[in-house]
Parts: sequence; structure tokens; C-alpha cells
Amino acid sequence: MTPPTVAVVGGGQLARMMAGPATALGLHLRVLAESADGSAAQAVADAPVGAADDIDAVLALVEGAHVLTFEHEHVPAPVLAAVAARGVPVHPGPDALVHAQDKVVMRRRLTALGAPCPRWAPVADVADLERFRAASGGRAVVKTARGGYDGKGVRVVDAGPLPDDVLAWCAAAADGSGPALLAEELVPFTRELAVLVARTPSGRSAVWPVVESLQRDGVCAEVVAPAPDLDPATAAQAERVARTVADGLGVTGVLAVELFEVADPDGGAPQVLVNELAMRPHNSGHWTMDGAVTGQFEQHLRAVLDLPLGDVTPRARWTVMANVLGSALEDPTDALADVLGADPGARVHLYGKQVRPGRKLGHVNVSGDDLDDVRARARAAAARLRGERPRNGGAA
Repeated sequence: MTPPTVAVVGGGQLARMMAGPATALGLHLRVLAESADGSAAQAVADAPVGAADDIDAVLALVEGAHVLTFEHEHVPAPVLAAVAARGVPVHPGPDALVHAQDKVVMRRRLTALGAPCPRWAPVADVADLERFRAASGGRAVVKTARGGYDGKGVRVVDAGPLPDDVLAWCAAAADGSGPALLAEELVPFTRELAVLVARTPSGRSAVWPVVESLQRDGVCAEVVAPAPDLDPATAAQAERVARTVADGLGVTGVLAVELFEVADPDGGAPQVLVNELAMRPHNSGHWTMDGAVTGQFEQHLRAVLDLPLGDVTPRARWTVMANVLGSALEDPTDALADVLGADPGARVHLYGKQVRPGRKLGHVNVSGDDLDDVRARARAAAARLRGERPRNGGAA
């Protein structure tokens, strides 16, 4: 018998972390890696090298595959059309994926669905941006419609002259040499939340608990699951929004909905606004690998193959995920003995990447009943992997 083959475009850490669940389920994982020594290629035996925009490479990837899925959204529509023409299912499909590829398209569709969003407008040139900024108290968030992630392609502009990079973006958008732009109000949020939903092609779905996400320089640094002190009404709204988006866009696989929590001016429960979407496993869901009955990577594989979805119940009262962003060590594995010796309960996930300042090199999950203790232990383990000594001198 031949096991189902799941083809994945992208050879980074997200594809790498699909390898364990695929093996456990008896699936065959095939990954299109950017390089032979990339993160996923180190863990997946069937990892041809190729680019996401190379139609021939992607068509070779899906030969004999049961489904094509992704670890990033940067796959051109003609490539997806070519795959569909071969009769290979694509999950999420092109009609859904475009909403994670183009922020203007996303905002238009979310607004039509009634999903709560910040006030926004498309920007074709400097004049459009200045009109939006004037109506927003002189401030705005400017985003490139395509290509941005982890804080890239995003700029907060305050009153005064526009920064040079935003002027360059506007000029490129105006003459067609660069992506379109999106302007959004600068939301006075109290914190950032995220909710992950998995949805199958047949319409079944499962939602993990809403989490709090802490950012550092535009990059996720820490996730607390579930979000502490979250009003039940706010949690219910966040889950409704996630299901509305998943169903309304026809998403298949794991969908991450990043949210702003904002205070209710009338004193009621805080409300949420949709910030960003990711149609794949996401950093805000890494806690599920050790903190939930079914982790996001296994669930994504189940979903794209239209298998029954797994239980998303948390295994512990609290789980904290701490990212390892850069390291003073030549290789974070040099600290494994120190980390595991100090805290045997810390679950370490390293990505096999070369060290660069601020680069996501791995993450640590810690679970338990006391949030302060769990957070301190996760931070201490991540600090050791960065080559630092924890501030409290050790783990729990």
C-alpha cells in the first residue's frame, strides 16, 4: 500500500515541524525546499530543491501527491492554476489564499463579511495617503499589500514629513513598479491576541483557545495560552470571527487570525479587530505542539487530507511559548545540556538554522498550573539558547 503523499511548498521551520506528525500518521511528506541544507530538508528525506514561483518545480513536486499545501503564502496564482489543471487538490485553494497574499483584497473581503477591522483605505499614491492621514489625526499604519511579514513592509507614520521609505513605496505603487499600499488607522489596542482554526474541505472545523501574543520589533517573541484574564465575551467574539473568516473565505487547513483587543468605550467587554491572516500553521500556534491534545501541524495535515480533526483541548492550565530570536552561540544546540538540565519540563524545538541577529532559531514550550512560573521557565530556557544567563539565575 502507498501512504498518502502531502506535498508542501516551502522548506523552512513550518514544513520541518510537519515531519514528526506526518511520520506518526504514516503519511509521506514531500517538501519543496529553497536549499538542500534548509530547515525542512534536514528533517524530510523527500525534499527536492526548487523555487515557489517555478511552475516546473512545483509540478514535479505534486507528481503522485494527494494534496498540495504550503508553509508560506508566496506562491503565484499561475503556479496554483497549473497544479489544479493536473487534478491535484490545493489546500488552501487559490481563491482563499489570495486573501493572505494581498492585504487590500483581504480588507475588502473581510469588510464584506462583516468581520471587525481597523478603518482602512487603499493607497495609490502620496495624495491618497495624505488624505487618509489627515482624517486620522495625522497618523497611520502603512503596509505593502504584498510581500510583508514579521514587521517587514509595515511602517507607522506620525505627523510631519513622510519617511523616505514610505515615499519610495508610494512612488512604486503609483508607477506600478511596486506593490499596492494599504493605510490603516493606528489602533489603540490593549494587547494582541490570536486564534487558530482548522477547517477541512468538507467544512468541519475546530478552534483552539484564544492566545495572547507579545511582539518584539514586529516579531512574535512570546505566546501565552490561553490569553490571561480574557473576558469570556471577548473570547467568544474572537472565535466567531475566526470561524466567519474561515467559512467565508473557504479556507482549508490551519488559519491564524491575528487580532487587536480594544477597550469598549461604553465599558463593556473588550472587542477585537482583525489585524492579519495566515493560511498555514503559525507562530502563535506553536504552543499547541506540547500544550494541546492535537498540535497545529498534525491538525493541518488532517485538515488538508479531509481527515477527522483532532481534539484541541489544552493539556495544562497554561502553556507559554518563547521564541529564540538570535543567539550569541555559534549553534543553539551547544546549550541543550544546560537548558534540559536546568528544566527537564522545558520542550525545546530548534530549527537547524544558521545564527543571525534576530532570526527565529527555535522556540521553547513550558506548561503548568502557575502562569508566573511557566512564563519564567520558558523565558529562562529561551535565554540559555540565546547564550544568555537567565535574569533570575536559573529555571524553575
